[in-house]
Amino acid sequence: MKRENAAADADPESVRLSIDTKAVINLGPHSRGGLSRGPRPVAAVDHDLMAKEKLVPGGVLELGRSRTFLFFTESCKTSDFMVDGIHLWWRENQGCLAGSKRLVINLDNGPEGSGHRRQFWRRLVAFADREELEVRLLYSPPYHRKYHGIERYWGGLERAWNGYLLASVAGVLLRASQFFRRSARTTSTLLKGVYRKGVKLCGQEKQGLEKRLSRSNDLPWWDITIQPLMLI
Repeated sequence: MKRENAAADADPESVRLSIDTKAVINLGPHSRGGLSRGPRPVAAVDHDLMAKEKLVPGGVLELGRSRTFLFFTESCKTSDFMVDGIHLWWRENQGCLAGSKRLVINLDNGPEGSGHRRQFWRRLVAFADREELEVRLLYSPPYHRKYHGIERYWGGLERAWNGYLLASVAGVLLRASQFFRRSARTTSTLLKGVYRKGVKLCGQEKQGLEKRLSRSNDLPWWDITIQPLMLI
């Protein structure tokens, strides 16, 4: 993985991303164990309450430019949520990435985007065809997610917003957008709609999808390349 990441970073036509979701955020006046700045401390409840509203965060970190795009949903954490976030990031940054022909995506093997999640592949195949991009998925081994750039970003964001009350969707988006990483401001947005869990493919869909995937001979579940139809 280190070798392939270095090759992607050296290729002017490749963009390398680190992508992951984060634990669900309970919205409300909950203490998060952080420190706040101000004349008076932030007042939070002194015990956990049953959260009525929740928010699921996902993130795309461009490792070359150190720019981060966060996307949130009030629905469920699914493969469709992840790919919708990737697609929206690409649409909003396409002008800055002119000439890019390849996305190299670093992931862990979380359930939404694992090397065994066919719905994730299906959505990425459609994305690759629509945008005429090659997409390569590089998965880290178990218990090595700490080496992903997005994980270090999550840690910094936690320290930055833990001293505030994340009591509303607007408040979360504001705090996220005010966080800087290496002098680059975070972009954040809310994805509307409902994301259903348990989406499955039928047998014929699985067979057709498998034909669109190019797997590494040595690591077939950890190194997967999707070529757009125009290059097949």
